[in-house]
Amino acid sequence: MDILTEAVAWLNDPLNWTGRNGVLALTWAHLSVTFLAVLLAALVAMPAGIWLGHARRGATLGVVVANTTRALPTLALLTLFASAGLFGNTATVLACAVFAVPPLLTNTVTGLGGVDRDVLDAARGLGMSSRRRLVLVELPLAVPLVAAGVRTAVVQVLATVPLAALVGGRSLGSVIVSGFATQRYGQVLAGGLLVAGLCLVAEGLLALAQRAVTPRGVRAAARGTASRGRTARRRPTTAADPAPGVAAAAVGGSNGPSS
Repeated sequence: MDILTEAVAWLNDPLNWTGRNGVLALTWAHLSVTFLAVLLAALVAMPAGIWLGHARRGATLGVVVANTTRALPTLALLTLFASAGLFGNTATVLACAVFAVPPLLTNTVTGLGGVDRDVLDAARGLGMSSRRRLVLVELPLAVPLVAAGVRTAVVQVLATVPLAALVGGRSLGSVIVSGFATQRYGQVLAGGLLVAGLCLVAEGLLALAQRAVTPRGVRAAARGTASRGRTARRRPTTAADPAPGVAAAAVGGSNGPSS
């Protein structure tokens, strides 16, 4: 029996889906750790990102500092937390929260910092205070990028949480670690498929949520820009359009001295 057949047989066994260590219970634990990690990261990253993006000062430095945390391997953080006495899901939540900060902070700063200055000037001309501009103008226009940051952070954390099994935590990674321990590689593959499937489902649902929270005007403007870009790329050069060299010569001739 090959590994793929073993994986299918493992997934089709009802006993593997029920009980405290069944797939359903482990999936719930997996989602719980992911939610807590992203929530903790959002409580740190989003207020900082909103402040930096709204002030438009120090944003680049803040993003660079946040992105340096990407160089910290999550497994190394888990090992450090374990050496400090933190095991299980607590250590996993902290390590994954550090991993989720960069996309949340970067997209929040980029979303607010990318709001057109003409729009801000118009809001200022209407007498809006700085706080009202932030709430009524900047945040709604930044929603697509902020939502994309949340989407990226959630999927990354979902794919990283299986490491919890290495420090005594509970997640779908427990299926993989248990399979390696017993040399049941079909079970290892089944666990990997479950994690990949969970990430794909989350990606799809969050893409729909991102579309739902994006203001209708922003979606219409994005579609209009894309449509104009496609039209410009498809527009053929006709006989009535002068060649660039001819046009340049004509311009030069019209600007030269007349006889």
